[in-house]
Amino acid sequence: MANAELLTRADVLRHGRTPFVLATVVHVERPTSARPGDSALVLPDGTVEGFVGGSCAETTVQLQGLRVLRTGESLLLRITPGGDSGTPAAEEPGEGLVTVANPCLSGGTIDIFLEANLPPALAYVYGHAPIARALLDVGRVLGLDARPASPGEPLPPDLHVVVVATHGRAEETVLIEAARAGVPYIGLVASPKRGAAVLAGLDLDEEQHTRVHTPAGLDIGARTPAEIALSVYAEIIALRPQAARAVRPEADSAAPRTVPEEVDPVCGMTVAITTDTLSLDRTGNRVYFCGPGCRHAFADDPSRYSHA
Repeated sequence: MANAELLTRADVLRHGRTPFVLATVVHVERPTSARPGDSALVLPDGTVEGFVGGSCAETTVQLQGLRVLRTGESLLLRITPGGDSGTPAAEEPGEGLVTVANPCLSGGTIDIFLEANLPPALAYVYGHAPIARALLDVGRVLGLDARPASPGEPLPPDLHVVVVATHGRAEETVLIEAARAGVPYIGLVASPKRGAAVLAGLDLDEEQHTRVHTPAGLDIGARTPAEIALSVYAEIIALRPQAARAVRPEADSAAPRTVPEEVDPVCGMTVAITTDTLSLDRTGNRVYFCGPGCRHAFADDPSRYSHA
């Protein structure tokens, strides 16, 4: 896949709110098949699209890329030859740097920048009045994917925020749907008296009621639409750790998740277990490998690696 095609593919993933890691080779010490500028994408299911070196280097990029997806923190990955066959390959973390000794490499060192690309928090804003417009503007300035929404519109599984500023129009329907869908933060812009009355009339259980915040926002003495929008996002930020723990059942289809890992008994490399990971069945147990060379070596003489 050429770099232009790869970047086009990355744009498609961003538009579809699919998290990915962009891996770019930034420095090499020969011999190595990779060159500076070579790049690949690591997807949440472990798929690697593009080229950043041979199969063993790709396996390391896959594993570290999946870890980056979980942490959301970009890093520089240095892959170096080293380690004896069957000796675990060391991973040495530094400040923004992870060094992995890959004994399968024929030589040379590869530095690859792993850039996390996670979709911004998605916020739906209901209403057309100045407060609703301010909520959209301020949300975008804060880096959220803030979008106008209409009652009856399907709620996407990765929706983080719903703010209702319709001034009494179709409020109950939106609030009930969002609460039952498990949206982490739901805010109703209303006076304390009217907000309490609306909340009391919602057909929700106790836990669902706690998701609806009204009056939405922190009490900072806000008066203008922009100030009210600021107070709402201040509350969202203040509640962010709590909201992060709320997981919607259907929200993990493309979300970064923990992928099982195993150690290659031949070279000692840690590999991510995906549907494409090379493996062999050994006395009823599955053994996983970083590449075809290690799998062939194990198949030729399994007893040699019994210690692993």
